[in-house]
Amino acid sequence: MENDLTYTSFVAVGDSFTEGMSDLLPDGSYRGWADLLAARLSALPRPAGEPFRYANLAVRGKLIRQIADDQVDTAAGMGADLITLVGGLNDVLRPGCDVDEVCAHLESAVARLAPGCRQLVLMRSPARRGPVATRFLPRMEQLFAFVDDLAARHGAVVVDLYGAEVLGDQRMWADDRLHLTAEGHERVAEAVWQALGLPAQSDWTRPLPPAVGPGWAARRSADLRFTGRHLLPWIGRRLTGRSSGDGRPAKRPDLLPYQQDPVLDEVGG
Repeated sequence: MENDLTYTSFVAVGDSFTEGMSDLLPDGSYRGWADLLAARLSALPRPAGEPFRYANLAVRGKLIRQIADDQVDTAAGMGADLITLVGGLNDVLRPGCDVDEVCAHLESAVARLAPGCRQLVLMRSPARRGPVATRFLPRMEQLFAFVDDLAARHGAVVVDLYGAEVLGDQRMWADDRLHLTAEGHERVAEAVWQALGLPAQSDWTRPLPPAVGPGWAARRSADLRFTGRHLLPWIGRRLTGRSSGDGRPAKRPDLLPYQQDPVLDEVGG
């Protein structure tokens, strides 16, 4: 990466992770690591009179083919200094996933994005430790190894969130067990910030305090809530070929001057 750490524009590409679920704001919208990163970057010195611009094209539920088809050319055409691309985990968690096909779509996306920006950032996505992650671990490791290879060939930065033990801690994950909490998103923003060569503001890998495990009844109650509120609707969408992102527009579709949201200030953003 170049020594000049001034960024004047940032485009985020991806799925629900980049959209910001489940970092819920008081108004019912989602914040997330990309918004937090944009807020930080907007505060850096820039050439006089040049605004910091930010777009977030992410849409929840999208597979890597949909990200490549619907977001990548738009992002490439924006001419941003910085682009982040995170995708593929929704694919590898589905039965019958062809990981080679996922990697091919990812490679196509990277090949279109890398030439048009000063810095492309890829990620080894975080995963909640447990039986689900263990079941899909070979697929995830194949995908992440390919991400490393892509980065090496295209001059991208890789942020290794999967290798951070703290982001596997179940307390970093929302009730749906698919998305990070507010603290998780804050740590991801710090991880990307540091990967860009910017001075650390905190230790994003620091472990949480020792956990006090819930009792059997509390665990069963949590499992029942998860099944009713999240698992069964997810299965229903899979069976009917629907996605949580169907018909939903991009979070921030245009590369426009970024202004700090007062709501972010209220919640410590």
